[in-house]
Amino acid sequence: MGKGAIVLAAGLGTRMKSKRHKVLHEVCGKPMIHHILDQLERLALDQVIVVVGQQREAVAAAVAGRAEVAVQEEQLGTGHAVRCALPRLRADVDSVVVLYGDAPLIQAETVGRLLDEREKRGAAAVALVATLDDPTGLGRVLLAPDGQVERVVEEKDASPAERQIRLINTGIYAFASDLLRGAVARLRPDNAQHEYYLTDTLAILRQDGHAVWPLEVEDPEEIASVNDRVQLAAVERILRRRICRRWMQAGVTIVDPDATYIGPDVVIGRDTVIWPGTLLEGRTVIGEDCVIGPYARLRDAVIHEGVTVEHSVVLASEIGRGTSVGPFAYIRPGCRIGERVRLGDFVEVKQSSIGDDSKVSHLAYVGDAVIGQRVNIGCGVITVNYDGERKHQTVVGDDSFVGSNVNLIAPVTVGAGAYVCAGSTITDEVPPDGFAIARARQVTKPDYVKRWKSRRAAQATSDMPSSPADRRENER
Repeated sequence: MGKGAIVLAAGLGTRMKSKRHKVLHEVCGKPMIHHILDQLERLALDQVIVVVGQQREAVAAAVAGRAEVAVQEEQLGTGHAVRCALPRLRADVDSVVVLYGDAPLIQAETVGRLLDEREKRGAAAVALVATLDDPTGLGRVLLAPDGQVERVVEEKDASPAERQIRLINTGIYAFASDLLRGAVARLRPDNAQHEYYLTDTLAILRQDGHAVWPLEVEDPEEIASVNDRVQLAAVERILRRRICRRWMQAGVTIVDPDATYIGPDVVIGRDTVIWPGTLLEGRTVIGEDCVIGPYARLRDAVIHEGVTVEHSVVLASEIGRGTSVGPFAYIRPGCRIGERVRLGDFVEVKQSSIGDDSKVSHLAYVGDAVIGQRVNIGCGVITVNYDGERKHQTVVGDDSFVGSNVNLIAPVTVGAGAYVCAGSTITDEVPPDGFAIARARQVTKPDYVKRWKSRRAAQATSDMPSSPADRRENER
């Protein structure tokens, strides 16, 4: 028995007031539609179809390789969207779940329970329902005496007694595929919006004598949908809280979960401490016993055990165990930092490797460089890597010492064990164990400032305006 899913993602979402399609807006750093596909992939379904309409190219590109695409040329309701998908549904898929691309909190376990419940009961459909404290604006589910779904009534059509019902329809269903085809074909746009409602298939199936059962969602937060930016922020908070809870339960200390932002694909080792203001994005992996933050941003970074990153940014780079980064360091993509390295305040590293036990303690730029082990890079050192057209490499060998305020004009090599004197501008190779100094010789003039001040004072006196008496005296 094959299982499949139809994800409805055709509507643009005008209330978002955006040039971007609604399902492509990100929640915790990932498009909403990707959250849903992630959960469906956990179920290893036989087929997944995404129905696209507005901005179809962008949505289709976002799901390429993960789902098939069906096109809804006109947005004529949820039932019509499913009708557009059914011709693509394979004959061997006899059980299909229908869900929405703007509800990114749904969990694989819930979708799996829905499909299993339909098969277990042999039902035509199972509707996912929820009990809410405040069901205002939502369709109420009326149950028959045997517990089946009798019908769904929209709030505007509900009687005062029906409005007291707190059981609501989520719009997510599992269907027997063959019965769904027949019911969808009989839908009519007999409503004020002149649309084909998928909800009406439940009544059609009941009229034909088929079983339609409810299944209550365990966590009502899963059914939250996004129609505007306020709801987008609310869903973000829910997912962020869920992610933080999972990692805290796994042995990670998160000092303030409400001020911590962790993406769904991030991995964190136990006994690591995450301080407030930290953003962990993409496929970042953090080892055990690390201290991250406060106010750190890591994206697609690999952080080994015992690393500290404080008030710094690390992008698409690897940091070795026991290394300290920051405060206010900027590690740009393509860096490999060794073990027990010190990258201090206001250090920028780009597309470079730095060997074990080396130090770049403050106010330095290391770009397109290979720095060996046990190297000291002094304050104010710059690898001058760009000639206006191309980038060039700087190589500094093991056990070298580069003094403060040195310019290394690439391409250039400083050999192992070499010393470069502070204030030098190095344009030629420094051999291993060599000493390089490239600056003008100091000139010192004793008492020069005293004599200069005396001359300036005398000049100022001679330039002062004279009185008439002085001028007459000078004329004699």
